[in-house]
Amino acid sequence: MISAVGGMGTESNESLDLLSVFLTGIPGLEARHGWLSMPFFTMYVVAIVGNILIIAAVQENPALHEPMYLFLSMLAVTEVGVSVSTLPTVMGILWFDARRVDFDGCLAQMFFIHTFSCMESGVLLAMSYDRFVAIYNPLRYTAILTLPCITCMGLGITLKSVALMAPLPILLRQLPYCHTNVLSHSYCLHSDLIQLPCEDTKLNSILGLAIVLATFGQDSLLIVVSYVLILYTVRGIASGEGRWKALNTCVSHICAVLIYYVPMIGVSVMHRAAKHASPIIHTLMSSIYLFVPPVLNPIIYSVKTRPIRQGILTLFSCKRELL
Repeated sequence: MISAVGGMGTESNESLDLLSVFLTGIPGLEARHGWLSMPFFTMYVVAIVGNILIIAAVQENPALHEPMYLFLSMLAVTEVGVSVSTLPTVMGILWFDARRVDFDGCLAQMFFIHTFSCMESGVLLAMSYDRFVAIYNPLRYTAILTLPCITCMGLGITLKSVALMAPLPILLRQLPYCHTNVLSHSYCLHSDLIQLPCEDTKLNSILGLAIVLATFGQDSLLIVVSYVLILYTVRGIASGEGRWKALNTCVSHICAVLIYYVPMIGVSVMHRAAKHASPIIHTLMSSIYLFVPPVLNPIIYSVKTRPIRQGILTLFSCKRELL
């Protein structure tokens, strides 16, 4: 499949309006896309509905207007954003074999996927700080993490993510494209798009690496530091029951961190150490990274966190009363 604009080379950027890219479904399983659409669609429904229920439960229940649950609602917003960003192209391929995407649409999807992923990493870091404050200084917990403070943290995470990701599509749009514009996934990622231009993309690659280090690398390091401090603090708690209660409040967040970062590390390792592995393996790892956290996190928090579970049940009971 060739771009609608062959041999652009040094053509002006107006020609990009005619450029198309072609997405890839699940390699080797194209004939089964109809069947595969069912589990993918189910995952999207669970992810979007589950996270929206958490957002609604926190918003509607005053008892959940505490720092921990406000951060959880921020995490749910980012996961809805990631799911909605990938849904049109993934389901378009599985249902209608719609592989062609115009270039600007592809850049927009790339921007939103990476921005929401960056925001998710930032919120996980904020949640680790929340757990540290709750364990280290529980008496001043609500005095330190006030609503204005939490609002500023949320705005800071959003602005940082947008500011870091905005240059990526702008720089990509300045380059000439003259190759076969076929991407290796069902959605547009920066690591895929920088393979397409027929000019040097070193600046884009360096910028991409710098952004990864400034966001995911820094966030993961600070999360580890926060849990080292949490463990150090827990050691000072006299009773074994007290230590267990303190650590038990971190279990859901630890699960969310592992669900987010382990697949990300797996994808990174696969791209570098197993370049010649089957394409379906690369597709599977990338799908796990993007699809699994939004699906599992609302389930984990609903099962593990009793106030969230009760808040969701209250939502349904209120709806039943209205009917």
